[in-house]
Amino acid sequence: MTTEATHTSTSASPTARQVWTRARGIALALVVLLVGAVAIAVIRSDARHGELDPRSADPGGSRAIAELLADRGVDTRVATTLDEATAAAGPDTTLLVAAPDLLTPGQQTRLRAAFAKSHGRTVLVASGSASIERLAPGVTADPATSLDSTLAPDCALPAARRAGTADTGGVRYSTTHLGADTCYPSERLATLLRIPDARGNGDTIALGAPDILLNDRLDEQGNASLALQLLGSRPHLVWYLPSLSDTSATGPDDERSFFDLLPSGWLWGTLQLFIAAALAALWRARRLGPLVPEKLPVAIRASETAEGRARLYRKTDARDRAATALRSTTRTRLAPLTGVPVTQAHTPEALLPALSAHLHGDGQDLHALLFGPPPSDDAALIALADRLDALEREVRRP
Repeated sequence: MTTEATHTSTSASPTARQVWTRARGIALALVVLLVGAVAIAVIRSDARHGELDPRSADPGGSRAIAELLADRGVDTRVATTLDEATAAAGPDTTLLVAAPDLLTPGQQTRLRAAFAKSHGRTVLVASGSASIERLAPGVTADPATSLDSTLAPDCALPAARRAGTADTGGVRYSTTHLGADTCYPSERLATLLRIPDARGNGDTIALGAPDILLNDRLDEQGNASLALQLLGSRPHLVWYLPSLSDTSATGPDDERSFFDLLPSGWLWGTLQLFIAAALAALWRARRLGPLVPEKLPVAIRASETAEGRARLYRKTDARDRAATALRSTTRTRLAPLTGVPVTQAHTPEALLPALSAHLHGDGQDLHALLFGPPPSDDAALIALADRLDALEREVRRP
């Protein structure tokens, strides 16, 4: 029995060639998808270069607003590290933080302390829940973003009233500050929030979207007017472009895992895919309960069923399974003929002595015939079937 089980499990395992034959279509599709993704990334790499960078003339850059500010006497300085940004903060300076969510908690705390003491203006562009509560205490970012891009000011802030409608729709904010200006609301939550500094002339502005600063959106709506007023109130502008490579003021608590570096949209999308897969599995799962008999739509002859199973065995070279099926069926039919219970038909110690006494034959030959190893080729399988058939005929002979 041990030898038979070992051969069965070994023979049932697919070979490397069979695995490649079955999986080559999927592998080819994955290669095509990978090549396509790389090609798209290469094509779009130039388009995303310099996004929200005042030195970039790309559609996603911000060189146009920097040139307009220069015409009005505002000089723009680009900072790429936290040290440069904090050192440049001052009462006559506007500090723009392009991607606050890229900052670690320690960097956010240090940046907040620097511009809180400077009494200048700080503009946080699309600051989400990962950064807004540290950079602007008392402000909360709503998880759902604005559905509309172009919004009306609907507030008393002079800069917003002069600019009119603008493309500020993005992150939506709520605040506990009573003196804050809540502008460009989307479903009663502001997409532009101004929090004045109670101890000086400085303020903090949370801007829900970067659209008013982009080259290809600057000439739409009141984007240019709003951007010039928000960034041109002081003679100096520090444009801080945070990056993951900046290690300023980082410690052990600021280390980020792989999942921290993924955008929140990817995490939410992955969660939705898991939920959809679970629902699909539940929908397609086998229902629990008693078996319900059902009449077949057509009558299938036993010979056709046996022939179909034999073809499947031959297609997969499953001679071991075919031999096991032949031997098991023969033992089941021989047991009642020799006075052995059917429950012990597959036990050599019970079946072989009774069968030997009935035939007066060699027990060793019967053991090899009924419980031996699987045949090595198709000819041996056919010979096994003939010998089993001859054995059953001999037992049934009166």
